[in-house]
Amino acid sequence: MADSSFVKQPRLDPGVFVAPGAIVVGDVEIGPDSSVWYQAVIRGDTEAIRIGASTNIQDLTMVHADPGVPCTVGDRVTVGHRAILHGCTVEDGCLIGMGAILLNGARVGAGSVVGAGALLLENMEVPPGSLVVGSPARVLRLIGDSARERLERSWRHYCDLARRHRDGEFPPFVPPPDDGPA
Repeated sequence: MADSSFVKQPRLDPGVFVAPGAIVVGDVEIGPDSSVWYQAVIRGDTEAIRIGASTNIQDLTMVHADPGVPCTVGDRVTVGHRAILHGCTVEDGCLIGMGAILLNGARVGAGSVVGAGALLLENMEVPPGSLVVGSPARVLRLIGDSARERLERSWRHYCDLARRHRDGEFPPFVPPPDDGPA
């Protein structure tokens, strides 16, 4: 029988929205007004995962870490559909594009944008306010004011959308019962 004193349970603020079908397991902390969307997996079974406030982890995203390499996602971060965050650090106010992959030790500076499909190799350091693209990823340039405004709109939109889902505005489809052969 396992010693339950060492069991790691997720710790989620009461204001977190976790969509049906999403999985949050292990040593995971998620801050207020954050959201974890359909079929996303946040697996803190081998190392700690920390997700800040007002952050959205979108559909089909995987967040995991290797022993000794925790994964930290700051406040007001948007993580696009099907991204992989593995043992990395994403500072406050970033946008991680759809399908991006961030490997162990990668660090994305505050207010940065990682383009869709970008591959951040192990230990890559992204300066704050950067636009990062490509596979392997490279810093293309610093982002401008309009991009910063879009970053803010993105996380705010997902906070609102999570509230609407939590309040039942978008109930899932439930097929009618099958009464057997006619």
